[in-house]
Amino acid sequence: MRIHRQLLAAVGFGVLTLSAGVNAGASPANPQAGVDYRVLSQAQPTDSGSKVEVVEFFFFDCSHCASWDPSLTAWAGKQGDKISFKKIPVAFRDRSVPQQKLYYTLEAMGKADELAPKIFRAIHVEKQRLNTDKTILAYIERIGLDKQKFLDLYNSFGIQTKVRRAAQLQEAYKVDGVPMIAIDGRYVTSLAVVGAGLGRQPEAALQAATLQVMDHLVAKAAAGKAAGAAKK
Repeated sequence: MRIHRQLLAAVGFGVLTLSAGVNAGASPANPQAGVDYRVLSQAQPTDSGSKVEVVEFFFFDCSHCASWDPSLTAWAGKQGDKISFKKIPVAFRDRSVPQQKLYYTLEAMGKADELAPKIFRAIHVEKQRLNTDKTILAYIERIGLDKQKFLDLYNSFGIQTKVRRAAQLQEAYKVDGVPMIAIDGRYVTSLAVVGAGLGRQPEAALQAATLQVMDHLVAKAAAGKAAGAAKK
């Protein structure tokens, strides 16, 4: 499946074609552009002010997103006021749009942080299929959310607008697999990109290494913001 392609081969980033000399000096502790992360050819605008924007592009049906979610959430919580963290559900096919609407509706209800882990569990542990309007609504009823309030938001213009914006961002950031992380509108990394440099590793090791690369990129972006502010 396309959503997992990055974890099988990071050729979209050109990682596998880099010379051995470039790869030799790279590591999660000393990340290099083109190996552990890439720099977007066109930086994207952010609205995080003095904070560093960190965005996760994800998909509820992605098992790697589900596996990484606890560690990523814990990492984001430890960053305090340094970052502005947001999640963007992506769709590589039209049939994935219901899950985008599910996430954005829960976000509008103030329930996304609480329920996203439970949805991952329902899909990947309990093997529930939550990928159509019908199955999603049945799940919402089972967990006791206000059905009418959910439906009003789920079918609203506001949620449709967020889904369209997610598609625009998916294109702007050249998202070709998930989970993918964008930092400060300029840097992009993922388990697949970091894993291509490390070779075969347990997924837990790839997750830890990717978070280490993210630490570096957040620090790099924060230093750039501080330098820019000092010049004003």
